[in-house]
Amino acid sequence: MKYVYPACFYPEDDGRFSVMVPDFPLATFGDNVADAMYMAADAIAGRLYLALDEGEKPPKASSVKDIPIEKEGGFVSLVYVDTEVFWAAFDEKPVKKTLTLPSWLNQAAEKRNINFSAALKEALLEKIAL
Repeated sequence: MKYVYPACFYPEDDGRFSVMVPDFPLATFGDNVADAMYMAADAIAGRLYLALDEGEKPPKASSVKDIPIEKEGGFVSLVYVDTEVFWAAFDEKPVKKTLTLPSWLNQAAEKRNINFSAALKEALLEKIAL
């Protein structure tokens, strides 16, 4: 699902931006406006995930014009959230894969009681680490 919620962005003395999302409520921050926007979307997606997982309805988005700006230099912006993208990153649902190993490697791993799924997961995580 796709959602749009307003958020208040406030510049801080150190150059970063704090963010308040009044419809939940929640707060976050970013090193610049783009980072703050990303962090706001991430925080909203996380909150939506928890709410929907517990059977709650997401709050209705407030109108931008109804949100007061509480600090000079602040502004209100709409934040786009695609929960499918967020949830895919945290999906732990197992997926069955078929693979082929040399017989000697299979026997050696079985003798050592190696969990093939765990070993493959660890190896893949190591391979994709940035």
